[in-house]
Amino acid sequence: MTEQELLQQPADAYMNDTQLAFFRDLLNAQRQELQDRIAGEFEGLREREPSSDPADIGSAEEQHQWQLRLLEREKKLLDKIDEALQRIARNDYGWCEETGEPIGLKRLLLRPTTTLSIEAKELQEQKEKHLRNS
Repeated sequence: MTEQELLQQPADAYMNDTQLAFFRDLLNAQRQELQDRIAGEFEGLREREPSSDPADIGSAEEQHQWQLRLLEREKKLLDKIDEALQRIARNDYGWCEETGEPIGLKRLLLRPTTTLSIEAKELQEQKEKHLRNS
Protein backbone atom coordinates (compact mmCIF):
# COMPACT_ATOMS: atom_id res chain seq x y z
CA MET A 1 0.00 0.00 0.00
CA THR A 2 1.26 3.48 -0.84
CA GLU A 3 0.84 6.60 1.28
CA GLN A 4 -1.73 7.88 -1.24
CA GLU A 5 -3.75 4.66 -1.00
CA LEU A 6 -3.54 4.85 2.78
CA LEU A 7 -4.88 8.41 2.82
CA GLN A 8 -7.72 7.49 0.44
CA GLN A 9 -9.15 4.85 2.75
CA PRO A 10 -12.46 5.68 4.45
CA ALA A 11 -12.44 7.06 7.99
CA ASP A 12 -14.00 3.88 9.40
CA ALA A 13 -10.93 1.93 8.19
CA TYR A 14 -8.75 3.81 10.70
CA MET A 15 -6.10 1.48 12.15
CA ASN A 16 -7.51 -1.63 10.53
CA ASP A 17 -5.14 -4.54 9.86
CA THR A 18 -4.00 -3.09 6.53
CA GLN A 19 -3.12 0.30 8.03
CA LEU A 20 -1.37 -1.29 11.00
CA ALA A 21 0.66 -3.43 8.60
CA PHE A 22 1.58 -0.30 6.60
CA PHE A 23 2.90 1.47 9.71
CA ARG A 24 4.62 -1.70 10.99
CA ASP A 25 6.50 -1.94 7.68
CA LEU A 26 7.31 1.79 7.75
CA LEU A 27 8.62 1.63 11.31
CA ASN A 28 10.63 -1.53 10.65
CA ALA A 29 12.24 0.11 7.61
CA GLN A 30 13.09 3.21 9.67
CA ARG A 31 14.43 0.98 12.43
CA GLN A 32 16.73 -0.89 10.03
CA GLU A 33 17.97 2.37 8.47
CA LEU A 34 18.66 3.79 11.92
CA GLN A 35 20.48 0.64 13.06
CA ASP A 36 22.67 0.81 9.94
CA ARG A 37 23.49 4.47 10.65
CA ILE A 38 24.31 3.70 14.28
CA ALA A 39 26.57 0.84 13.22
CA GLY A 40 28.35 3.17 10.80
CA GLU A 41 28.84 5.80 13.51
CA PHE A 42 30.26 3.19 15.89
CA GLU A 43 32.62 2.02 13.16
CA GLY A 44 33.73 5.64 12.68
CA LEU A 45 34.41 5.96 16.41
CA ARG A 46 36.49 2.78 16.41
CA GLU A 47 38.57 3.88 13.43
CA ARG A 48 39.85 7.05 15.07
CA GLU A 49 43.56 7.41 14.63
CA PRO A 50 45.59 8.85 17.52
CA SER A 51 47.44 12.09 16.90
CA SER A 52 50.25 13.80 18.73
CA ASP A 53 49.31 17.33 17.60
CA PRO A 54 47.36 19.07 20.42
CA ALA A 55 45.13 20.89 17.92
CA ASP A 56 44.30 17.61 16.18
CA ILE A 57 43.62 15.94 19.52
CA GLY A 58 41.22 18.74 20.52
CA SER A 59 39.45 18.66 17.17
CA ALA A 60 39.18 14.88 17.28
CA GLU A 61 37.78 15.00 20.81
CA GLU A 62 35.18 17.58 19.78
CA GLN A 63 34.20 15.36 16.83
CA HIS A 64 34.04 12.36 19.16
CA GLN A 65 31.71 14.20 21.55
CA TRP A 66 29.50 15.30 18.66
CA GLN A 67 29.26 11.69 17.40
CA LEU A 68 28.36 10.46 20.89
CA ARG A 69 25.56 13.03 21.17
CA LEU A 70 24.28 11.97 17.75
CA LEU A 71 24.37 8.31 18.78
CA GLU A 72 22.45 9.15 21.96
CA ARG A 73 19.74 10.92 19.94
CA GLU A 74 19.54 8.05 17.49
CA LYS A 75 19.30 5.53 20.34
CA LYS A 76 16.35 7.50 21.77
CA LEU A 77 14.66 7.43 18.37
CA LEU A 78 15.30 3.69 18.14
CA ASP A 79 13.59 3.29 21.53
CA LYS A 80 10.60 5.33 20.28
CA ILE A 81 10.35 3.15 17.18
CA ASP A 82 10.39 0.02 19.36
CA GLU A 83 7.66 1.51 21.57
CA ALA A 84 5.56 2.30 18.48
CA LEU A 85 5.99 -1.28 17.24
CA GLN A 86 4.84 -2.52 20.67
CA ARG A 87 1.76 -0.28 20.43
CA ILE A 88 1.00 -1.83 17.03
CA ALA A 89 1.29 -5.32 18.56
CA ARG A 90 -1.15 -4.25 21.31
CA ASN A 91 -3.51 -2.52 18.82
CA ASP A 92 -2.96 0.79 20.65
CA TYR A 93 -1.15 2.43 17.74
CA GLY A 94 -2.64 5.55 16.18
CA TRP A 95 -4.65 6.60 19.21
CA CYS A 96 -3.76 9.61 21.37
CA GLU A 97 -2.55 8.49 24.79
CA GLU A 98 -4.04 11.65 26.36
CA THR A 99 -7.50 11.81 24.76
CA GLY A 100 -8.04 8.39 23.21
CA GLU A 101 -8.92 10.11 19.93
CA PRO A 102 -7.37 9.16 16.57
CA ILE A 103 -3.98 10.82 15.99
CA GLY A 104 -4.63 10.91 12.25
CA LEU A 105 -2.93 9.33 9.27
CA LYS A 106 -1.23 12.50 8.02
CA ARG A 107 0.37 13.15 11.42
CA LEU A 108 1.46 9.52 11.72
CA LEU A 109 3.02 9.65 8.26
CA LEU A 110 5.03 12.71 9.30
CA ARG A 111 5.95 11.35 12.73
CA PRO A 112 5.18 7.63 13.00
CA THR A 113 6.41 7.43 16.61
CA THR A 114 4.06 10.09 17.95
CA THR A 115 1.69 9.24 20.78
CA LEU A 116 -0.29 12.49 20.87
CA SER A 117 -2.80 14.12 18.55
CA ILE A 118 -1.97 17.62 17.34
CA GLU A 119 -4.41 19.13 19.82
CA ALA A 120 -2.98 17.19 22.78
CA LYS A 121 0.59 18.05 21.72
CA GLU A 122 -0.27 21.76 21.46
CA LEU A 123 -1.87 21.65 24.92
CA GLN A 124 1.21 19.90 26.32
CA GLU A 125 3.48 22.56 24.78
CA GLN A 126 1.32 25.37 26.19
CA LYS A 127 1.55 23.82 29.66
CA GLU A 128 5.32 23.48 29.35
CA LYS A 129 5.63 27.08 28.18
CA HIS A 130 3.48 28.26 31.08
CA LEU A 131 5.60 26.32 33.56
CA ARG A 132 8.82 27.80 32.12
CA ASN A 133 7.43 31.32 32.37
CA SER A 134 6.14 30.86 35.93
